Amino acid sequence: MGQEYFINSQELEDKVRQLLPSQGGAGAGFDLSASTQVIPIIDLTESAEGSNVRQDLQTAFSLTSITAFNVVNTTTTLVNNTGYFRVFGANYINVGGNNTIQVTDGVTTKIIYFVNGATTSFRNFFDFIVFLGAGESITATSTASSNGLVGCTRQLADIDGNLVNPL
Repeated sequence: MGQEYFINSQELEDKVRQLLPSQGGAGAGFDLSASTQVIPIIDLTESAEGSNVRQDLQTAFSLTSITAFNVVNTTTTLVNNTGYFRVFGANYINVGGNNTIQVTDGVTTKIIYFVNGATTSFRNFFDFIVFLGAGESITATSTASSNGLVGCTRQLADIDGNLVNPL
């Protein structure tokens, strides 16, 4: 059996009233206490939020949750919805031109991935997460017919950060 201690802290009591109004937030008196007894805590947050899928499984790929792209000698819009998106794939360059992935709002453009193949042929992989606000999009550009970007996009969460399950 553990020992119990009473805590007198106006700051803690105010926080409990703010976070748990049904537990005394309406002005009823209550005491805070601490105990040396170990009490197991079960986190029911996922079930309470309506999701029973583990977070890592919510980011899985499925036939309908990914959008494939193959950009060669052109500019293509990869994503133009709001939220958090994973962009992954491979870049290939055969001497000449360059490959770029950028975020734009139609006025300002920020490059998030750039490979210049002016003197060297090579291949490499990319994998990153991008947040898009209203009016923003992710575009990919390849500037030569011997260069390209091949990959997929997957929405991980909506604009508010709520995870998106694979369909």
